[in-house]
Amino acid sequence: MFQTEYEFTLPLGYVDGEGGLHREGTMRLATAADEILPLRDPRVQANQAYLIVILLARVVTRLGTVAQVNPKVIEGLYAADLAYLQEFYNRINRDGKTSIQAVCPKCENAFLVELNDTGGSSATP
Repeated sequence: MFQTEYEFTLPLGYVDGEGGLHREGTMRLATAADEILPLRDPRVQANQAYLIVILLARVVTRLGTVAQVNPKVIEGLYAADLAYLQEFYNRINRDGKTSIQAVCPKCENAFLVELNDTGGSSATP
């Protein structure tokens, strides 16, 4: 079956207005509209860096118990979490994979690093 949604765990997590921490979430594959329509948004036209905020707000379908993931929620992410979601987005939309091949620089053992795991890495030899 063709997978269109991928689970992730943010390295730090989103802290809501009540102080609740939200780290677990789901992102769906992007459609052409997800990548094209945000270019019409005045916030993106004024600042191209805002494109990723709009884009992630469209494709992150769940973040903990947050009622709705919108641009304000994405704006509230820590920089490390935003960078993580950007890489996660690129990986699943480029080749549908949530892991990358890595090689230990000391022993040269090859292993997979799961991008949908928490913070650090969960290497699978």
